Amino acid sequence: MDDRKILEEVTKWKLQLTKRSSMFQRFSKGAQNKVNNMIPEKVHTIMRESIKKMVQATLVGSNITTKKREDISLLSLDEKEKLLMDKIDKYKRTAAVEGAGTGAGGIFLGLADFPLLLSIKMKFLFEAATIYGYNVKNYEERIFILYIFQLAFSGDEHRRAVLETLENWELHKEEVKELDWQVFQQEYRDYIDLIKMLQMIPGLGAIVGAYANYNFLDHLGKTAMNCYRMRYLKEKNLL
Repeated sequence: MDDRKILEEVTKWKLQLTKRSSMFQRFSKGAQNKVNNMIPEKVHTIMRESIKKMVQATLVGSNITTKKREDISLLSLDEKEKLLMDKIDKYKRTAAVEGAGTGAGGIFLGLADFPLLLSIKMKFLFEAATIYGYNVKNYEERIFILYIFQLAFSGDEHRRAVLETLENWELHKEEVKELDWQVFQQEYRDYIDLIKMLQMIPGLGAIVGAYANYNFLDHLGKTAMNCYRMRYLKEKNLL
């Protein structure tokens, strides 16, 4: 794929990303607020602590398990993205199986799904960064990963602010050395609360869990790809 085509795809993606949520999505947000009050406090606590620990682990690099590929610099962008698509497919299947398994067990296994899904998502993002040739041992690359995560799983207003930061990363990276994990976790929880609640319903949970987790990883994969494409275009002064 040539640079002009990549620019077209990134531009189209950005326009879709900055559109106001549909009426259905805004209705769903209202429904989420009601559902949020129905979720037991134990569930809220597990979700908050899981997100906090994940953010802290990422910031200090204690969850780095990805091996750096020595030959990555020799690959073209097309070759890197072929590798990435293979990884996205792999992680979508893994997340779907995990979601179906925990969803089938009702509320208790549904709770177990939350930290497991977080782990799958972050492992994927670390691998995506490595495929594009970025060293995740560098603190700023781990912050970049957390911003990709926020871009994928945030509401309209916060998503626009995060996109602006990522689009102008070289200008902002010194300003974002710290991350407000409270905002991070609230945006993420608001994004997935309704789905996670449905996943805890016996009989329905397995179907919802598999479908939701598969699509969460698909969405995260596309978000990561376009974020790294933005950096590629910026480095070539094309964006």
